[in-house]
Amino acid sequence: MVIYVYKIIFIAIFALIGYTYPPFYGTTNLMGAVIGGGFALGLVLLTLRIKKTELKYLWAAAIGILGGVLIGWVLFQMLKLTAISFHAYVYFKTLFLFGFPITGLFIGINKPNMFSPLNIREFFRGSSAFTDSFIVDTSAIIDGRIVPITMSGFIEGEIIITQFILAELQAIADSNDPTKKIRGKRGLEVIEQLRNNTQISVTILNKNIAGIKEVDQKIVVLAKEHNFKIVTNDINLSKIAKLQDIKVLNVNELAFALKPIVYPGEHLRVLISKEGKEKKQGIAYLEDGTMIVIDDAKSDIGRNLNIEVTSVLQTTSGKMIFGKKLYN
Repeated sequence: MVIYVYKIIFIAIFALIGYTYPPFYGTTNLMGAVIGGGFALGLVLLTLRIKKTELKYLWAAAIGILGGVLIGWVLFQMLKLTAISFHAYVYFKTLFLFGFPITGLFIGINKPNMFSPLNIREFFRGSSAFTDSFIVDTSAIIDGRIVPITMSGFIEGEIIITQFILAELQAIADSNDPTKKIRGKRGLEVIEQLRNNTQISVTILNKNIAGIKEVDQKIVVLAKEHNFKIVTNDINLSKIAKLQDIKVLNVNELAFALKPIVYPGEHLRVLISKEGKEKKQGIAYLEDGTMIVIDDAKSDIGRNLNIEVTSVLQTTSGKMIFGKKLYN
């Protein structure tokens, strides 16, 4: 309630100034009061509008206006001598000194992320302005495969790790649950490995999303705002992000895609490590962990065998290979 009293006083002061000192020649005291009060009222309405506007739009609008003023002034100075010879000199002056700032304002309002402090900083650094940026979630960090993936060149660009992801990892590392504690510490070690690797550009982004508690939702909002790609192992996060047209790199999907293709009739040499569920079956594994079920190989546990692939079964949990022994 008090703030409204201050606003009324503010308008009254400007109206009094306008009444005492009319702003234009020939303006009556009453008209000066109306102009002064109207100007103050406009400022009050502007503050109300600003109060409801997100900071990124205000920042982008300010940068857009300043950029427009600078570009317009430079162009006007360059073409001033040419424009002065035209009858439309006032038109050219208005175009450069008024039209360009207004255009910059509209660009800033419609494309606020273009002028965000993060993108401006990265433009001068020469990273995310020209390359991709990947925001990594907790599951992908704890998994650890993000380190060899980035070192191999599958991810080229910048790795973004947010402060709220670090806080989540710290909370996991401080957990009373031994399993969670190990996972949290491994995640922090992975971040340290990424930061110590000179081949990888890592940025710790100190930015939170007001009004949102869920970490996954914060990641989606940041990715949407800054055009980041998301690296995750979380299927649900992948689905939510893809529904919002955000590009997602799921580490598990990448690993599955890179598994070697095995065809029926192919010959392999494998180590029989244990017995199978069915009678006389032996179990072996490929280097990527794919299970191979070999008939009549139970008695060969601990030995290397030459086998022939008889069939390949794709299941929801992965791929299974069936084979038979080759007798030399």
